[in-house]
Amino acid sequence: MPAGTVATVSETGTTPQTGTDDGFAGESEFATRVEGFLSDHCSSVGDPVDDEGEMQGLVRTRAFQGALVDAGLAGLTYPTHLGGAGLTPLHQEVFTRVSAGWRLPNGPLAISHGMCLPMLGQFGTEEQKARYLPDNISGRAIWCQMFSEPGAGSDVAGLSMRAVRDGDEWILDGQKVWTSGAHYCDFGIVVARTDPTLPKHQGLSMFIVDMRAPGIEVRPLVQISGARGFNEVFFSDARIPAANLLGDVNQGWNLAVSMLMFERVSIGAGGGALNARRSPELAALARALDRASDPVIRQGLADLHIREEIKEYIGQRIRSSAATGRVPGPEGSIAKLNGAVLARRTRDLAMSIIGTAGQAWDDRDPSSEVAARWSSFCISAAGVSIAGGTDEVQRNIIGERVLGLPREPDSFKGAPWQDIPRN
Repeated sequence: MPAGTVATVSETGTTPQTGTDDGFAGESEFATRVEGFLSDHCSSVGDPVDDEGEMQGLVRTRAFQGALVDAGLAGLTYPTHLGGAGLTPLHQEVFTRVSAGWRLPNGPLAISHGMCLPMLGQFGTEEQKARYLPDNISGRAIWCQMFSEPGAGSDVAGLSMRAVRDGDEWILDGQKVWTSGAHYCDFGIVVARTDPTLPKHQGLSMFIVDMRAPGIEVRPLVQISGARGFNEVFFSDARIPAANLLGDVNQGWNLAVSMLMFERVSIGAGGGALNARRSPELAALARALDRASDPVIRQGLADLHIREEIKEYIGQRIRSSAATGRVPGPEGSIAKLNGAVLARRTRDLAMSIIGTAGQAWDDRDPSSEVAARWSSFCISAAGVSIAGGTDEVQRNIIGERVLGLPREPDSFKGAPWQDIPRN
């Protein structure tokens, strides 16, 4: 998503401009400017959803992001010399609040802007920022992240993909899985093992990779809904410049934790397709299907509206913390867990409103398009409880780092990764 639309939780490491010369004299004037832009380029949350193909969606996303750049509303808190707007966290907060009522056509940028952009801004060298941030912010280049492996899902630190230094290059070998959008992304951020003799959390490094480089192969994974959003990515003697190291050698776990927190905040406190505000749309659907007078449905809509408001408060708390320059901590897990619960409640309410048509419909019926779309959403909703770390992982983090409960015992703590048994 554009940096102005997700729950932006990072700064670039430099002090943002004050915005006193940006033409937006105050909060209300800026909100009016944002509202005017969104009314010209977006549909409201309650409007019907356009059923567009992936390529059409990418074209629309890039056009929308280009319009944001032209309007001075992209990358709000990033410096102007890096492609941002050079504004303040307050401008970001106003944009986020105003945009909650609109459906922004920026789904393909969810990871690129919600995770990769803040990582580049927080940990990239000045050369890396100058090279990559402007195209990332503008949407000219779309990014993905590659953590999970067939043998390292919830236990990301157990990953086995190798990176070996060879002169001025790194050679990457291994496999990643469940990589969203890899088939259309230009660049990616990947974590690999650079020293197997160290404990598993200490021998990892993070790299920037060109997804079109030789030795990198992307294979789609077909989901039960027929969608192909996830991919396997294979690295076979893939060579990347040594300058593509993000952060320091063997410090990849610290960066990975930060990136996971950005992901959890983006999922839990952002406005992604699976976690956007849905109560207005479901209220309109209930009226259209003559279910609005059902007291159980009305109670469900009220409950969903309240929980969506709570989600916004969680997002505001995180963004306020980020305004001080902090990388998100365990509050990211709170947002992520809340977002997963909210997605499931939305799924259940949607199926209650649609009824059996949400499970089986007649393609000849004009209303089948609505049923098919909500059915696809409901099938996908369970994934929110897995992406960015499972609900169980989030509860462990909250228990240990928020409530102060003892950590889970680890019989291999401190052992070299190469000595730990693996599947």
